[in-house]
Amino acid sequence: MTARIDRDTLLCMSLSARPGNFGTRFQNYLYEALDLNYVYKAFTTGDLAAAIGGIRALGIRGCAVSMPFKEACIPLLDEIKDSAAAIDSVNTIVNDDGFLIGYNTDYTAVTQLIRQYGVSPQTPLALRGSGGMAKAVACALRDAGFGQGHIVARNEASGRRLAQTAGFAWTPDSVGLDARLLINVTPIGMEGPEAERLAFSEAEVAVADVVFDVVALPAETPLIRLARQLDKPVITGAEVIVLQAVEQFVLYTGVRPDDALVARAAAHALG
Repeated sequence: MTARIDRDTLLCMSLSARPGNFGTRFQNYLYEALDLNYVYKAFTTGDLAAAIGGIRALGIRGCAVSMPFKEACIPLLDEIKDSAAAIDSVNTIVNDDGFLIGYNTDYTAVTQLIRQYGVSPQTPLALRGSGGMAKAVACALRDAGFGQGHIVARNEASGRRLAQTAGFAWTPDSVGLDARLLINVTPIGMEGPEAERLAFSEAEVAVADVVFDVVALPAETPLIRLARQLDKPVITGAEVIVLQAVEQFVLYTGVRPDDALVARAAAHALG
């Protein structure tokens, strides 16, 4: 935590149904390392309108937003930037003197990673999942020029809805798809009852060109481990969560930390 807290300290926060520690550890590490008079704290709420009103009234500088608040907060804000408008989902609120602006740095992070890894928009893809984060990933791919792909989702209603939004097809199962970019945006591979499951089969991974698992904790999911064993390029959820958090930090503070400092903050937050 920052070495000083006084009347001039700026508060940043997060709102989530189940607050975690990553954002708190990551942001406060950077505040301290850069000697910025900020502090970050995670919250949950049963009254979203009051919480957003508190951000405005108390001068809270920024707020990270997680499910189930990413869409519900939009009518409570004053402006929505393109990154959030593209997917009707906000994961970051910035307070400029009582004027609340919504962004989506998940969308921004995925866009950056696809470009960084040089994945061709001509690559046929299979994206497993149809929730809020799946929407951010699918729309980032759509806007990067990807046009050949399937949304793989057991829930037909949400799967078809996301497929229509992103310009892809919907299927309840990935069997038989000729997908060369595999993307998991479900809890498969996280800690708990699905911790050891594969989001895609070994045969599907074997023919893929790139494997992308958005699960951040653990970063080495069964899918990522298998892809590494098969010498496939991988994009991990840890990369996504760090990149989106860096963009939030920049929006809150106006300061962009260098890559070495970001790596140390990420190791601290993920450790």
